[in-house]
Amino acid sequence: MSFTSDIKKELTMTGPGKKCCQLAQISGFLRFAGSITLMGGIGIRISTENPAVARCYASMIKSYFGSKTSLSVEESSSINGGRTYGLSITPDMNAEAILRETGILSVKEGSNYITDGMDPMIVKKRCCKKAALRGIFMASGSVSGLTTKGYHMQIVCASRYMADDVRKLLSAFGLKARVSGDEGRYIVYLKEGEQIADFLSVVGATNQMFEYQNVMINRQMKNKLNRISNCENANLDKTVAAAQKQLADIRLVESVYGASYLPAKLREAAELRKENPELSLAELAGLFDPPLKKSGLNHRFAKIAEMAEEIRKSGR
Repeated sequence: MSFTSDIKKELTMTGPGKKCCQLAQISGFLRFAGSITLMGGIGIRISTENPAVARCYASMIKSYFGSKTSLSVEESSSINGGRTYGLSITPDMNAEAILRETGILSVKEGSNYITDGMDPMIVKKRCCKKAALRGIFMASGSVSGLTTKGYHMQIVCASRYMADDVRKLLSAFGLKARVSGDEGRYIVYLKEGEQIADFLSVVGATNQMFEYQNVMINRQMKNKLNRISNCENANLDKTVAAAQKQLADIRLVESVYGASYLPAKLREAAELRKENPELSLAELAGLFDPPLKKSGLNHRFAKIAEMAEEIRKSGR
């Protein structure tokens, strides 16, 4: 089962308590998962690939409107295969009244017409906005990021009006969604993991929100450990390179002038470096008695480096 399916399954058990929220959730779901039929009058056809979602809305519609629905199961035409679950509400099951109350169907100049976007009166309250988003996601949303590198939540919309309405609903909760697409298919999406987790909290998928956050935390820890490891490796490379340069300078000076040429303090530093080529400058400074500061030891090696550079310039 996919993560999206897990979310929707949890949402089927997170039913709205208030009547206004029930209407908002049904309205959001019908707007995205439903279509109007005109055989023998106005009817509704709802389609979903999730059986739990189909059962949930059959129950909600019956509870709120007192209307029964008929369920059908068909083989899905999508690439992934599977089954499609259809709910039908016929004219004699009050389909037209349901469409009107959910704000999908209205009358203008004596004729029925399908409205654009969500009815603002249905999603006026904050609690109803949450319920509408829950219904919309259950109809047309998906989330990825548990098994893929990037985080992504999207809701597929049939029109720009609907995409803009979804984006506005999300913005009411501080979620900064973007819209992409063209005529006939628009995508409202979130790309930041924290924003997606907040969205799951808003619609009521609390358990899946925690699951998502766990994945995010584990990835952050893994990335942090990788950065630390890379930083340590880079520092080790610098330490080795610096030590090799110091050894090369020491050998050059000693090969030209002899080991006794160096002053006592420089000779002590040179001997300790030859004995401990793997140590960092700070670690090497700690071996002196009394211990030197890192800057003090660095100054000694700088003096040896000056001698070696003079030899190189002289061609000796």
